[in-house]
Amino acid sequence: MKDQAATKTAEIRMARRSPEYWRVTIDHPPLNIFGPEMLSQVGEIITAIETDAQVKVVVFDSAVEGFFLIHLDFLAKLDDLAHLPPGATGLHPWPEMLVRLSRSPVVSIALIRGRATGMGSELALACDMRFASREKAILSQFEVGAGLVPGGGPMARLSRLMGRGRTLEVVLGANDIPADLAERYGYVNRSLPDADLEGFVDALATRIASFDKQTIADTKRQVNVASLPPDIEIESGWNACVASMARPATQQRIKTLIERGFCKPGDAENRLGDFVGKR
Repeated sequence: MKDQAATKTAEIRMARRSPEYWRVTIDHPPLNIFGPEMLSQVGEIITAIETDAQVKVVVFDSAVEGFFLIHLDFLAKLDDLAHLPPGATGLHPWPEMLVRLSRSPVVSIALIRGRATGMGSELALACDMRFASREKAILSQFEVGAGLVPGGGPMARLSRLMGRGRTLEVVLGANDIPADLAERYGYVNRSLPDADLEGFVDALATRIASFDKQTIADTKRQVNVASLPPDIEIESGWNACVASMARPATQQRIKTLIERGFCKPGDAENRLGDFVGKR
């Protein structure tokens, strides 16, 4: 990332509110759908977070009304993305970036106003904290409804946040989870009135950014030891995802969903949980 007040790419921009407190804003209208070209942009952001000597807190948010970040763009060419060479950890670049974010010494916060589905949910789960608009936030791991195994580690992460039964309800149910239920289940830290969300997150991020960087890093490292899944759990989930993509039944189901409006603006994406539940 260039060292300047605001850095903009085609879909993701990063602004330094101060040297210690950054905002990363996803801006890919109309849906904030995850295209393959965004992978390198996320990687650039993660590297900047890991290597900057001053940053202590990063907040991820969205500039697109109604959408935080959603799933992979199934209208794009996916074979190259699915079979990219592994990164330094041995993981595929997408799950590896999420692991690196969770393990970085910097505190990461997801400010969710709109839909966080699929990869958007996985990014939020990789953050250290999640705060959601009570009126506007929707979270989901919809993939099973499309014939896919989720690939970015939600089974491993959600099981530690909400327990086995609720994780299976969320992942196998493949339904939309509104913010108030997400809070009760532990999917997010808190849901707040939409009018209060920005102020709350900004105040918390500013407060943490005022503390000593080494103390923050050392404390987070201890929490990580007790709470983060090992890489092998993340890797097995990704491998299961790639295997599921290749199944003819999955390819046919995704084709049918696309024919009915999946990956395009409209009712399919606005009500994804209902959509994937229909035969």
